[in-house]
Amino acid sequence: MLSAERQQQPSTSEETNNGNQGSSSFMWLPTLVLPLLLVYISNQWSRSSIYYLVDFDAGADAFTAMNVAIGFTEAQYGLLASLAFTALFAIASLGAGLAADRYNRKTLTMVAATGWSLATIGTAMSTTYGQVLTWRIAMGLFCAFSTPTAYTLINQKVPSDKKSLATSVYGTGVAFGGALASLSILLDNQFGWQQAMLVIGGVGFASAAIVFLFLPDDDKSNRNIQPEIDTKGSVEEPASFLADFAKALSTNRAKWIFLGSFLRFSSGLCIGVWSAPFFRMTFPDNAGNYAVSQAFITAVAGSTSGLIGGATADYLSSKVSGSKNENPSVDSNGVRLWVPVVGSLLAAPSWYLATHAADSFQVAMIWLSVEYLVAECWFGPTISTLLSTVPSKVGGTAQGMFTLTGGIANIAPTALGYFYGQLTTGQESSSELQSLLSAVVCFGYISSAICFALGAQSPPPEVTTSSRVKAS
Repeated sequence: MLSAERQQQPSTSEETNNGNQGSSSFMWLPTLVLPLLLVYISNQWSRSSIYYLVDFDAGADAFTAMNVAIGFTEAQYGLLASLAFTALFAIASLGAGLAADRYNRKTLTMVAATGWSLATIGTAMSTTYGQVLTWRIAMGLFCAFSTPTAYTLINQKVPSDKKSLATSVYGTGVAFGGALASLSILLDNQFGWQQAMLVIGGVGFASAAIVFLFLPDDDKSNRNIQPEIDTKGSVEEPASFLADFAKALSTNRAKWIFLGSFLRFSSGLCIGVWSAPFFRMTFPDNAGNYAVSQAFITAVAGSTSGLIGGATADYLSSKVSGSKNENPSVDSNGVRLWVPVVGSLLAAPSWYLATHAADSFQVAMIWLSVEYLVAECWFGPTISTLLSTVPSKVGGTAQGMFTLTGGIANIAPTALGYFYGQLTTGQESSSELQSLLSAVVCFGYISSAICFALGAQSPPPEVTTSSRVKAS
């Protein structure tokens, strides 16, 4: 019954592949994923370094603390760290997705990396808060173009049974970039905040050069994305942005993925923004050890989780593909979503135990390591499932919407901070912060697991055929 359909190319990205690499080949790793990974590490390091180059203690000096050198307050720093970056970043993500669907993605990647590197160096040379704010906004604009181009390239050029793994390898850039941002404290202490940012900007320029030298060209004529033919045999015309947006949300699975991702992003962002203040407040004598521990946990546990999650998702997908499946709601694409389901359900109690180990810094860090190890498996399987669910021609738009979802999720740590301030009337309280962090993060984990489970059980998208339009 399906033999005729299998002879034609489905329009969903699950089966869109360049066909030049066999399933057993890993040439995509050094030639495609690693150059993109280096760019992503630079992206994360550049955008997150500001968190570690400020110091609001009374004894802070202008050499190591940019807030002292420039002269801005905690409230102004809060604007720099959140809204100044995320506002334009979130909006630009949609435009970046559209651009990834239409223009040369290698060129977009190089321009983006060059742009945020210039913004990093511009920040290092700034002497006023207005200049820092301007460069921070510009950084948000350029950083938005990194992931839509990369994920659509990976989804198109990597064999289907390796997509989750490839996506997860690329996703480790968050862990490694975050770890390098944490270790920026060492550069700061040795060379000062300005020199530290110059080094970070230099790494960004180097990553752009690596893309220029090693990433395969992305000529639009070689993308192998065919025009779709609906069930009535008519070829679809090029769509507008609103049509692309609607097409990306046209299936229940995609809707559940976006909702689950919003909730999962919310938990992760709350941890990212508030874990450092909480653990430093709870263990003031271990503040230095915490910085090193957090960097190690992020790099090792976070990246390991991502790689295991991607490999597991690909294994599950291949098992379903190779078996006679009698349940139409279980398919090789949706089964990948069970990885973030299990990961999020395990992450909730792990985080709770990490925040309630008030008597031992070591025990808290052990549970934090466990939390990262089980939680960070979600990204690769989720992205690969999303891009394999939506039509290939709107893959960049879907990725941009996914990035926008993460930007909107920044409301969670902001709201947590508001309620924390209301509860404590401006006074520090580790017990109040503990309660809020436990409740908000665990709720996000559990509710995201429910959404991902519903997405996994949703019927797969209808397969529409595609073919080349030949001249008569």
